[in-house]
Amino acid sequence: MLRTEERQRLARERREEREKQHAAKETQILEKERKAKLQYEKQLEERQRKLKEMKQKEEQRRAAVEEKRKQKIEEEKERYEAVLHRTLERSQRLETRQKRWSWGGSVTPDSEGKTASKRSPSTANLKQAEAAVSKCLSSSGALSNASDRTRRSQLSPLDSSVISRLLAPTQASLARSKSAATLSAD
Repeated sequence: MLRTEERQRLARERREEREKQHAAKETQILEKERKAKLQYEKQLEERQRKLKEMKQKEEQRRAAVEEKRKQKIEEEKERYEAVLHRTLERSQRLETRQKRWSWGGSVTPDSEGKTASKRSPSTANLKQAEAAVSKCLSSSGALSNASDRTRRSQLSPLDSSVISRLLAPTQASLARSKSAATLSAD
C-alpha cells in the first residue's frame, strides 16, 4: 500500500511539474505575442508617419513645381507683351516716319495750321532743321561741294544728318525721275 501511495504522490508531483512548465510556456508565449504585437504597432505607426512625411514632401514639391510653372508663364507673358509693345512702337514710328517723308499730298496753309497743334516735338525740331537747311542751301546755292562739306562740318550732328538725308535722292524722287524720263521719251 505504501508503494501505491508513493507512486500516486510521485505521479501528482510530475503532473504538477508538467502543469507548471505548461503554465510557464504559455506565459512565455503570451509575452512573446504581446511583444510582437507592440513591435508590429510600432512599425505600423512608423510606416504611417513616413508615408505622411512623403505625402507632405510630394505636395510641397508639386506646389513648388506649380509655382515655378506659373512664374515661367508669367515671365513669358511679360516678355511677349514687351515684344508686342516694342513691335507696335516700331510700326508706329515707321508709320509716322513714312507719313512725314511721303510725297502724298500738298500742305495748304489752312491744313498746316490745323496739324501744327497735333505735331510732336520731334516734328517741330524737324521743321526747325528744315528751315535751317533751306537757309543754308539758299545762301550757298552757288558754292561748290567742298564748301558744302565744310559748312556741314560746322553744323550740329542732327542738322548735318538731316541735310545729308535731304540731299540724298529718295526712292519716290527716283521713281518720279524715271516716269518723267519715260514720258518725255514718248
